[in-house]
Amino acid sequence: MKNLTRTSSSTVQTIVSTAIIAAMYVAVTMIIQPIAYGPIQVRLSEMFNYLVLFKKRYIWGVTLGVFLSNFMSPTWTLDVPIGTVSTLIVLFFILWLAKFTKDMRIKFVIMGVIFALSMFTVAGELYIAFKTPFWISYLTIGIGEALSMAIGGMIMYAANKRLDFANMKL
Repeated sequence: MKNLTRTSSSTVQTIVSTAIIAAMYVAVTMIIQPIAYGPIQVRLSEMFNYLVLFKKRYIWGVTLGVFLSNFMSPTWTLDVPIGTVSTLIVLFFILWLAKFTKDMRIKFVIMGVIFALSMFTVAGELYIAFKTPFWISYLTIGIGEALSMAIGGMIMYAANKRLDFANMKL
């Protein structure tokens, strides 16, 4: 019975942490909604991607947050499936890459660069939906993502010093 209680408690904690992270992602995206979508975008909520470096189970909260936020996108019919799956794939890829270094600062840089490079998916969506020039969109969205990840990375790195995300009961 004791083992069953521990398992159900762990399950509840995972569900709650997933919901909290998703809600934070959606809330920050809603606050910055005018600049969170389109050919020039800075989605500061992307900073929550860094949580995955501390606990891999946070991948589900971040992905759910992206899924829900993408319903507000002008290209939501493309953004919901493509953006969500792209985020999940990139996060799993980064988790794999992160195994090769212990230095959290290097992990943050790797994540920021990979996410900026992955913005070809959003540029593709905009090309399909609005015929915006792919390469120009890729450049502007990539720069916006790099900016989001750089600012968000500094915030999350500093927050981790105070909160210790790896050991936090979230």
